[in-house]
Amino acid sequence: MTARGPEKGHGPIVISVDAMGGDRGPSTIVKGMARASKANPDLRFILHGKEDELTTLVAKHGLSDATTIKAADGVVAMTDKPSHVMRHGKDTSMWSAINSVRSNEADVCVSCGNTGALMAVSMVRLRKLPGVNRPAIAILWPANNAKGFNVLLDAGADIRADETDLMQYALMGVSYARNGLEIERPRVGLLNVGTEEHKGRAELKVAAEMIGAQADEARFEFVGFVEGGQIASDSVDVIVTDGFTGNIALKTGEGTASFISTALRNAFRHTPFSRLAALLAYPSLNRLRKRIDPRRVNGGVFLGLNGTVVKSHGDADATGVAAAIKLAYQLSKTSFGERLAARVAQAGGFAPQDDDKER
Repeated sequence: MTARGPEKGHGPIVISVDAMGGDRGPSTIVKGMARASKANPDLRFILHGKEDELTTLVAKHGLSDATTIKAADGVVAMTDKPSHVMRHGKDTSMWSAINSVRSNEADVCVSCGNTGALMAVSMVRLRKLPGVNRPAIAILWPANNAKGFNVLLDAGADIRADETDLMQYALMGVSYARNGLEIERPRVGLLNVGTEEHKGRAELKVAAEMIGAQADEARFEFVGFVEGGQIASDSVDVIVTDGFTGNIALKTGEGTASFISTALRNAFRHTPFSRLAALLAYPSLNRLRKRIDPRRVNGGVFLGLNGTVVKSHGDADATGVAAAIKLAYQLSKTSFGERLAARVAQAGGFAPQDDDKER
């Protein structure tokens, strides 16, 4: 079983997968790989974890010819502290999966594992891009626009962010929206407690000036401050905030969606007439369920590193894992990592002021 990282622009896309990181175990991970492979037959995998168990699972799902297994007996638990993993985690599947990107054997790493540990190991093994102070996690948020999603970052990589960090998040978010969602001129908003210019912390006001100053050269539109109610709107494509606020917004959104789903089920079960109404409304409700299904957009992308890492939800099922791999595949096909590095370098003065690597 062999899978080799291709030269850029040639050969298959190789995804490095942490098989042991999810709550549901490696069987779910491999099942998700099989679904992703069926949709994109040119995918190849490097799978990291307990070799005997993975060999059986890979053969069961017909992935033997497309998969290389790398033995890694250690497992990063969801309860492990990042500092502990950094000291004692070199034998883990997570560490091995990231190393395959570091060594250019794979294009992208996908893991369902501990977010804090994954970010810590990624930063140490892949290193930050020149000029990047704090990497960010970018997520896709269901939205009322033609693409169906907005980009929000940071979703929890670092609870702190000063004005320079926020400006870099904006540039990274623009690159993600352009290469991941094919939005030629993304609209960027800075999350605040109001849209008025005088509102918000001092660093937000400075960040707004810095982001606005980059708009023409980086080919995006800065719409100014946006409020929480606009995250899912069609008035903005990229929402920039610090990791503390972004993670709270994300968890609040997930909780609200869960509450509405439960409330609808209870309402339609209340009386015989409501159950009849539910039957009549089923096609519309099913479309809504698919529209807001978090599994369709499962995968936060670590931005600002010398390599691309996709963080899948820890409790992802096979559909969610396949979605994360699909996202990794799409980003690799567009050479997203190189384009993001060029964008950050351009803004920081680390490269000539050209735009050849951006569409």
